[in-house]
Amino acid sequence: MTRSDRVTRPLAEPPRIRWKHWLEDRLTAALLGLGSLLPYDARIAMIGWLGAHVIGPVAGFRQRIAANLALVAPDMPEADVRRLRRTVPGNLARALAETFSGDAFIARAAQSHIAGAGLSALDHARDTRQPVVLATAHLGNYDAGRVVLRQRGYDVAAFYMPMRNPVFNKRYVAAMAHIASPIYPRTRSGLAALVKHLRAGGMIGFVTDHYMAHGTLIDFMGQPARTSTAPAELALKHGALLVPLYAIRQADGLSFRIEVEAPIPHTDPLTMTRALNASLEAQIRAHMDQWMWTHKRWKRNQPR
Repeated sequence: MTRSDRVTRPLAEPPRIRWKHWLEDRLTAALLGLGSLLPYDARIAMIGWLGAHVIGPVAGFRQRIAANLALVAPDMPEADVRRLRRTVPGNLARALAETFSGDAFIARAAQSHIAGAGLSALDHARDTRQPVVLATAHLGNYDAGRVVLRQRGYDVAAFYMPMRNPVFNKRYVAAMAHIASPIYPRTRSGLAALVKHLRAGGMIGFVTDHYMAHGTLIDFMGQPARTSTAPAELALKHGALLVPLYAIRQADGLSFRIEVEAPIPHTDPLTMTRALNASLEAQIRAHMDQWMWTHKRWKRNQPR
């Protein structure tokens, strides 16, 4: 079994649907439904405010953000920590509201400027049907990038991690598919479909900042973090470009800039994955309030 098989294998049993799953889904649906009564700009701003000032504290996000920052940025001034404890949940709430705003979000994201050292390489790959592995992260809102890539005629498929809440997951997958398709779950069957798309000369996208229980310990923000090397392995196996791409939220809180970095040189999976981590680390340090500091990225970060 390869490492990429291990990090994508499904659970032995489907997750049980519990009462809290229904409650979380209903509360989320009610919040998004209330927001839909407002014009798009006001909707995103309102839900962002609720994320920063209500959802963040209630969900315990502020404590986790502070713990992660204490681990990787212990010298950060307390005032900056307090600011990030507020702004990070706000960005996450905005991104969720955008994903569920469908056509209104697509119209706004389509106006995003795209640039970077890797853009010409992507255009050439599109025109020649060279496979491409795109690496992105929970920074800004990566769905904005999917919108822009589709507009430019890129045949891009996304690989996603199913939500722990199976009830909400159905709603979430439908919303992502509406923004751009195809999308495939992080399971064996999903991986098989994704690889088929890649081998046909398509582009595939990975969100590379997940904690992966069977991943390799690789430095990330100065601490070891279990990381999948599957994107690099696939790029090497199928002769694909490996390109970091990010959708950075702009100062108005509503628009984005799509940054396409130069392709990672082909060497070996570990070296290439280290380069991906370094790329993302630089983006996070430049946009600290836009990354998902609520994630348990560094758990079990010691050798077994």
